[in-house]
Amino acid sequence: MQERHTDRRLYFEELARTSQKYFIPYIERLHPVRPGTRVLEIGCGDGGNLLPLALRGCQTTGVDMAPGRIDDARAFFAEAGATGEFVAADIFGLKGLDGRFDIILCHDVLEHIAQKAQLLTAIARWLAPRGIAFVAFPAWPMPFGGHQQICSSKTLSRLPFVHLLPAPLYRRLLVAGGEKEKCVRELLDIKRTGVWTASFERLTRQAGLAIADRRLWLVNPHYETKFGLKPRRLPSLAASVPGLRDFLSTSCFYLLRKA
Repeated sequence: MQERHTDRRLYFEELARTSQKYFIPYIERLHPVRPGTRVLEIGCGDGGNLLPLALRGCQTTGVDMAPGRIDDARAFFAEAGATGEFVAADIFGLKGLDGRFDIILCHDVLEHIAQKAQLLTAIARWLAPRGIAFVAFPAWPMPFGGHQQICSSKTLSRLPFVHLLPAPLYRRLLVAGGEKEKCVRELLDIKRTGVWTASFERLTRQAGLAIADRRLWLVNPHYETKFGLKPRRLPSLAASVPGLRDFLSTSCFYLLRKA
């Protein structure tokens, strides 16, 4: 397990830097980010992605199911002198969101959600008429698409592609490596809900959303902050091959609009 998984302030600051340098410029290709822009983040965690948007005068709302993460977000925003609304709730249970948001963020969340079709359909409703949704996720079969980096075992946390083992064998390996049952269940849940680009794009169309832009990364932009690695896009030839691109894409960026 890496330090950022226990040091929430570090994780918050790393996300804020990546959001400022990479997420916001990508969104601004198709939608301006300016004071008054209404922004929703689904699965906001500690709020790091939202901080640079709030500091630019956006009206930011973050929703997360973990009350502890929401408490952290409020505290970190207060310390930064930023204003934002944070709600501890299941996003599907909230009312009055239809047509409210100019920008919706869903970063590294989709791979944890079983109800992907339901979420994408809801995003289409929540967007303002000319709004943009930024959805990013690690492709499931990429080397660490199973989030095995959260393992307490240094060996397991550094094993690429281990999550592609059949579920019973994967469980045995995790238990033998000393992982606690809570971690084992979380990793097996991600194995069940992981995302492939082709299935995501099909669900997007079915939800009434159009793909306005797609950017696949061989080296995830967030790795610059985390590991000092220079971001690198997946070559166009590899990106054009379904299946192959999923094994190579450490992060998949999409900008979605109402169809």
